[in-house]
Amino acid sequence: MLPNRMLLSKNTEDYLRRLKNIIGITPNISSRLAFYRSIESGFRYEQNENDSKLDGTLILEKSIWLGELESITELLLKFIYPNIDDPKEMMRAWAAHVDDGIASLRNHKQLIDFIDAI
Repeated sequence: MLPNRMLLSKNTEDYLRRLKNIIGITPNISSRLAFYRSIESGFRYEQNENDSKLDGTLILEKSIWLGELESITELLLKFIYPNIDDPKEMMRAWAAHVDDGIASLRNHKQLIDFIDAI
């Protein structure tokens, strides 16, 4: 359902890298947290309203981005967006959720503050 190689927007990648430098959580772990935070908040991806480009340079395998949560993430996306059949469009939905979720996590300066936020 999701393509094997996935990417995010440059801005989202920058926030993920900043979190890694400041508190030590790798981009793939923080992107998973951001994705599920976005799902819990009720955010929904709108195909027609998304004009953000997935122009990041951190292109990782789906198994790296999603890890042990790969199946759950794909099933959740398919449940929320049953009309999206294109893998690239589903990747855009995933990326939009990561972008939405990282907004509430990106400004933490210490690991304890980050943990309290999630």
